[in-house]
Amino acid sequence: MIQKRLLLLISALALFIAGGVSAQDDDPLYIVATTTQAFDIANILTEGVENVEITGLMGAGVDPHLYQPTESDIAAMNQADIVIYSGLHLEGQFDAVFEALGEQGTSIFALGIPVKDAGFIIGGFDLSEELTNVDDPHFWFDPRNWELSIITLADELAELDPDNADIYLANAEAYSEQLFALFDWADEAMETIPAQQRYLVTSHDAFQYFGAAFGWRMVAIQGLSTEDEAGVGDIQETVDFIIDNEIPVIFIESSLPPDTVEAVVAAVEDAGGELRVGVRELYSDAMGEPGTFGGTYIGMIAENVYTILQSYQCAGVEISIPEWSADLDITPPEELLNVDCNAE
Repeated sequence: MIQKRLLLLISALALFIAGGVSAQDDDPLYIVATTTQAFDIANILTEGVENVEITGLMGAGVDPHLYQPTESDIAAMNQADIVIYSGLHLEGQFDAVFEALGEQGTSIFALGIPVKDAGFIIGGFDLSEELTNVDDPHFWFDPRNWELSIITLADELAELDPDNADIYLANAEAYSEQLFALFDWADEAMETIPAQQRYLVTSHDAFQYFGAAFGWRMVAIQGLSTEDEAGVGDIQETVDFIIDNEIPVIFIESSLPPDTVEAVVAAVEDAGGELRVGVRELYSDAMGEPGTFGGTYIGMIAENVYTILQSYQCAGVEISIPEWSADLDITPPEELLNVDCNAE
């Protein structure tokens, strides 16, 4: 049924393209971005450019692995001057659509490609740490990767719209400095947990880049994609790992249901252990609501850092979160800095 529906949408795309959209000199630069992260950076790079329209296809809490393009998405992408997407098959249901758009001459930009070309893409790991032959699409969790994507996207926009090239490139340079400041702050923060306790247990395998960037080991109930459901064996394997390594906290992700995490917690408790759930959800495949701290890329990364460290603190681990960097333009809200460990 899904395949049939996708074929119908691609047929609709062909009809849209055949009908054509006549561009005029005074038409706006029309950008379509798939994920919340792509939408965020499209807005940052185009700040100060007049006559730009940006459409985001996925909202906060949406799982891009499972999201299927709608007819309105197809129409928006067909009219776009450029479609910006994450890539590396994160938006797996879009692959055939991207191929059709490319064949028809629509500019499409995969944010993950510059990172892959530079050799910074890693494969998926299971609990035995065996490397698979699958590209991990969650590259943005290392701010240094995101900086590389942004610089390359700015070059692409400058070529597409040369009249505003200086603005795109200046915005990218300024934001790059923000990302390096974010990385330095997060690196210092994540090192406050003793090395032997640096485990991050989550719903699915979205945080390998985060772990590699900041020296943590990742454990996930599900694999790289949420298309494959976790089975009883996956849950028991995670439970055994948590008990064997005395891991005190497990985290729910904002774009996934909590069922598998709740099953792991129950199983650990049945085995006589104790396992806390993180003080708040982690952002993984999607950012927070627009207009919130977590609704920005920098805020998403920073809020995850606060959430991880505060959760370990509530589990009895001594931590010291560094002061927020004065070099960063946005500031964490007061409610994020203070947490009630006894809150349900």
